Amino acid sequence: MTALLARWQAGEAQAFDDASALVYPELRKIAAAYLARERPGHTLQPTALINEAFVRLVNAGELTFQGRAHFFSLAATIMRRVLVDHARAWRADKRGGGIPPLALDTGAAGAPQVIDDFLELHDALDRLAAVDRRKAEILELRYFGGLSLEEAAAHFGLSTSTIHREQRFAEAWLSETLNR
Repeated sequence: MTALLARWQAGEAQAFDDASALVYPELRKIAAAYLARERPGHTLQPTALINEAFVRLVNAGELTFQGRAHFFSLAATIMRRVLVDHARAWRADKRGGGIPPLALDTGAAGAPQVIDDFLELHDALDRLAAVDRRKAEILELRYFGGLSLEEAAAHFGLSTSTIHREQRFAEAWLSETLNR
């Protein structure tokens, strides 16, 4: 995987195709995990989320992947940003400016709150990253990237107990920030 990513970065077209086929199943799991947390009736599907993330990765220009975990961390971050952009567009003025629609049934009444919650989570993760980038990355890798405790520890070159401790701190910080 790391060798394919290096060849892709060097501009080898076949390496991009090979790497895409290799990472697609894992990216699908990440996309499905993100979308499982979204509001009911979300218009994005895992395939569309993956495709948009790939387009953004390719258009990002000079990226340096430090290995498998770094690639998936970056992909998870990009997917989160795609969902944030999608949520902001949904809430845009042309769609009512965030004013919840009057629902005739109870099925759609919760959608605006879910979008607001997602955007609050995104903003809180960005604030955590400003305070402690590694703790924010740990949460992103573990929750959205699907990495195990051991894989995250290997990515950062730390012990699993350190990753676990920092994850718990980050979760507490996030909980406190979101509950304010």
